[in-house]
Amino acid sequence: MREPIRDKGRLLHIIDAIGHILNFTAGKSLDELSKNTIEYYGIIKCIEIVGEATYKLSSQFKDAHPETPWRVIEKMRHVLVHGYYQVNPEDVYDVIRNDLQPLKAQIEHLLSSIDWDEWEKQEHD
Repeated sequence: MREPIRDKGRLLHIIDAIGHILNFTAGKSLDELSKNTIEYYGIIKCIEIVGEATYKLSSQFKDAHPETPWRVIEKMRHVLVHGYYQVNPEDVYDVIRNDLQPLKAQIEHLLSSIDWDEWEKQEHD
């Protein structure tokens, strides 16, 4: 059996997904984003990954870092997966332009400021 992915691994998944989104969208307008169906759905999938990785973070981790809007991120994933028919490109574009860079900065800060060996010991206690 595989070892479960822990909080640090989930945060790295979030960073990777955000990196893909930012690469896909660099310099693109809403109109350009909306017209390229493959890239658009790739971006949606990456946002879903951000939400799923957030959902899988331990409650202890999320409680220890309330400055990040974990529930909002999780809810976005639920909307994309279950309410896909309600999602419009303007909302996706808004998330890309306004939310991803601050989230990336928060996650990078968490990754660099936490003693992960100590955190993982506590995670198993």
